[in-house]
Amino acid sequence: MTSETAHEPPHERHDAPRATAPQPLKGVRVVEFTHMVMGPTCGMVLADLGAEVVKVEPIGGEGTRRLLGAGAGFFPMFNRNKLSIEIDLHSAEGAAVARELAATADVVIENFKPGTMHKYGLDHASLSAVNPRLIYVSAKGFLPGPYDRRTALDEVVQMMGGLAYMTGRPGDPLRAGTSVNDIMGGMFGAIGVLGALLQRGITGRGMEVQSALFENNVFLVGQHMLQYAMTGVPAAPMPERISAWAIYDVFTVRDGEQIFLAAVSDAQWKVFCEVLGFADLAADPELGTNNQRVLLRPRLLATLRERLAPRTAAELAGIFERAGLPFAPIRKPEDLFDDPHLLATGTLADVVVPDGPMAGQTVKATLLPLAMDGARLGVRLDPPVRGAHTDALLRSIGCDDARIAALRAAGAVA
Repeated sequence: MTSETAHEPPHERHDAPRATAPQPLKGVRVVEFTHMVMGPTCGMVLADLGAEVVKVEPIGGEGTRRLLGAGAGFFPMFNRNKLSIEIDLHSAEGAAVARELAATADVVIENFKPGTMHKYGLDHASLSAVNPRLIYVSAKGFLPGPYDRRTALDEVVQMMGGLAYMTGRPGDPLRAGTSVNDIMGGMFGAIGVLGALLQRGITGRGMEVQSALFENNVFLVGQHMLQYAMTGVPAAPMPERISAWAIYDVFTVRDGEQIFLAAVSDAQWKVFCEVLGFADLAADPELGTNNQRVLLRPRLLATLRERLAPRTAAELAGIFERAGLPFAPIRKPEDLFDDPHLLATGTLADVVVPDGPMAGQTVKATLLPLAMDGARLGVRLDPPVRGAHTDALLRSIGCDDARIAALRAAGAVA
């Protein structure tokens, strides 16, 4: 990677759909010392909302850039709309530059082990002493307490926090199929930043925002905890749950295809029976109310599985869509690239891959699931090539060419 390609000044893409998107955080500078998913997600949310987000990477770039398999999509997914600077925090000169950069920030984000940032003078206490307006986000495995020194992963907290138990079959705990706690933990960190920015507008002072994987996971299973508190009956894993609705399941139909079908009210039950030609079930007094159907659910589902087996998934989808009943085809992630709704609503946006065998190629990434003023929050900057903005960012904190050259010669930046 040459200096000509690695240190181009920041520039935004100007695709027409993106130009109209609101940027409510424009003018807010965020400096993130993050890796993997949780911290980068927090920064991405703020970046998509218009903030200038500076990703501080080690020399050679964040390790997520080089992950294989299930991790191959981490960097291009969670690092759009960001600038990149490479700094060696282990060197005194590099740590000093990082502190100067952080001093210009409205928000600093970090998701390293407790105590790591303190070693470099980049902890909340050190930075807020210089900049009392600073909002500092610590994204951790656990909030401060007995567990806060444990090493956490999404899978770890899913196992200890009840989510894997609820997802798998009895005796077979199973993690959710995506990084739910990392992503939502980052989102809650960003929500905390938005609240802190409002508070700072009133008081003039920043604050520390803490979010954590374990506490996020406990929030996700809170409904099941409350189910136990309300009923005294422990929540069963989802495959063995006592459903609140009788018709709320996946059905295997013709040619082995599968489709999820539901009828979650007495009115929907009547429509369900009418459009499928099940007049006998509609007239059965033992199935008249949802709670009656729940109590007879095993018998009812056996009947429905037999009757629906000859139908095709496409036929049932058409019937349910016309009737306004809940349904869903069973899809794989790769199927979603061709989803007509996602294509029509602009949910999939082009990003240029910065690293690896696909460097320079364009792929589709998912945008935040919200619209503001009728517009989706799009991609202004592709995921950055490592160190692509080092020189421009150093100049933004007052470094002249001589100092930049000296820092680079010392290996403090790249």
